[in-house]
Amino acid sequence: MLEEKNDNLHEADGFTTENESNTIVDQINSTNAEDGETSSINENNDIPLLDYDELSLEALNEQLDLLLKNEKVTAIREHVEAIKRSFLQKYHDVIDEKRTLFLEENPDAFASDFQYDLPAKNQFDSLYSHYRDQRNSHFKSIQDQLKKNLAERNQIIEELKDLVENTDNYNAALKDINQLRERWRNAGSIPKDNYNHVWNNFHFHLERFYDQLHMDREARDLDFKNNLEQKQKLIERASLLIHEKDIRKAFRELQTLHRVWKEEIGPVAKEYREEIWHNFSNITKELHNKREMLQNEIRQREEQNLEQKKELIAAIEQIATKSFHSHNDWQNGIKEIEELRTKFFNTGRVPAEQSEETWTAFKNATRNFNVLKNNFYKDIKKEQQDNLAKKQALVEQAKALNESSDFETVTPLMKKIQEEWKHIGHVPRKFSDSLWKEFKQTCNAYFDRLHAERSKEIEAEMENFHKKKEYLESLKDFQLTGDHKTDLDGIKAHIENWKSLGVVPQTRRHIEGKFNKILDALFDKLSLSKKEAELVKFNNKIEHLIENNDNRRLQNETIFVQRKIEEIRSEIFQLENNVQFISNAKADNPLVKEINKNIDRHKDELNLWKEKLDQLKNIHKNDE
Repeated sequence: MLEEKNDNLHEADGFTTENESNTIVDQINSTNAEDGETSSINENNDIPLLDYDELSLEALNEQLDLLLKNEKVTAIREHVEAIKRSFLQKYHDVIDEKRTLFLEENPDAFASDFQYDLPAKNQFDSLYSHYRDQRNSHFKSIQDQLKKNLAERNQIIEELKDLVENTDNYNAALKDINQLRERWRNAGSIPKDNYNHVWNNFHFHLERFYDQLHMDREARDLDFKNNLEQKQKLIERASLLIHEKDIRKAFRELQTLHRVWKEEIGPVAKEYREEIWHNFSNITKELHNKREMLQNEIRQREEQNLEQKKELIAAIEQIATKSFHSHNDWQNGIKEIEELRTKFFNTGRVPAEQSEETWTAFKNATRNFNVLKNNFYKDIKKEQQDNLAKKQALVEQAKALNESSDFETVTPLMKKIQEEWKHIGHVPRKFSDSLWKEFKQTCNAYFDRLHAERSKEIEAEMENFHKKKEYLESLKDFQLTGDHKTDLDGIKAHIENWKSLGVVPQTRRHIEGKFNKILDALFDKLSLSKKEAELVKFNNKIEHLIENNDNRRLQNETIFVQRKIEEIRSEIFQLENNVQFISNAKADNPLVKEINKNIDRHKDELNLWKEKLDQLKNIHKNDE
């Protein structure tokens, strides 16, 4: 740093101009001025910077508390801000999750209705407020101290000016000058806006003193020699910094060397001034270039990180534009978003001027996705509430039917309730298990009773089966007497006896077919008209269906008889039309006789089927 007005940096090594070098020095001067003002505000104690993004909310609070208790408030600013950034990010994630859950469970609520108190957030606010109060208090005391230091330095300048202007014996005043310089070195930092102006004033009057010190050349030369030795030591130390691997650390120390050069060491003899400044500024230039290269590399990495983060944000925005129609779709989308968020946070820093904009874009992208997700689950929740009401109604219906002993009526209703349950969608998670358990227990209780009752019925039916099996064996000894009425009454008695034996199990119904075959054989031997035999057999068949409560087969039988009647009527109509088309045919015409005979046979058959239909109708009337 310059100690005389003409201590300017000239062209060095053939590639650094005086203006360029002065710019570098000006930058260091500006940094030193700012560091001087803030050195007491932001101390650097090399406290390890943890990966705060990996810590929980509670762990972040613990780290903040430890810093406040064990470290100076001036040394923890970077750590506190990193903790704050990580904490708020995690806190907002928790709040978004809780808000989503709240809207799922309260489909009629609005987002503004959501309230959630997180103890960790209250603790953080308290700790951060304590830190801010301490820092503000310290900052105020520092500002007061800077103003006092400025007043002290101005006082030293005034005393130096008075000494230069009102002293005849400069050799005697040299001791006073050294005391003023010592006071100057110990005066402390001043506001950065006053730094250069105050130093230039002090240096100007100090130069005037040394310019007038020619009366005691020996004392002046001794002081010059001492200053030269100190500045050469600074140059030696600066030259070692070129090989320092940590460029940031080297440049910080170079700034300190410049401050010592300017603040604490006086002028040197004129013949050495340009040379030593040239050497010192060349080292400064070289370190500056290395620092610039490092900063360019960092800048390139930050630019690459910026592009990566932009791509990740674009990917999140793209996912937010997709149409998700199911819970699984949304869960897959949430998983993709989480993976992208993790990549975003694992990507390094971006240029400082782009940091806020990038973070805002990221938050907006994730927020847009979350809004759509919340709306979907809010609609789902409303649907689930409707489903809950429907299933609760089915539970009540099942309970109302549960104790009934009218199994024939209730069983179809219970099966219908179970089928309806299957087609109703999901209900809110907190009700799902308990509601299903209640419904299942109710249905199981009914069907357990039903199965127990049917087990009893099956036992009775099996007993009936064995009885009917024995009865079939006894029929083998039955013989017709030849008397029509006696034989018909006997067959009818066997039919009634068979009916009185009751119903057999479904798997043993084949025994009914065996009995009917025996009846058919007996009717064939009996001298009954075909019509009479057919009606007796039909009546036996119908009564058997009635005994078994086989309403479905009775209905099918009715439909079959009605169709048969329509078919016969149609055939009769066709035959009668055929007779009309035979012109000039006499009644004794063989063809006409055959057709008429066929018509009469169909009419007899029609009457038989009509009587069968009458029997079925009488059954339905009795049921009514």
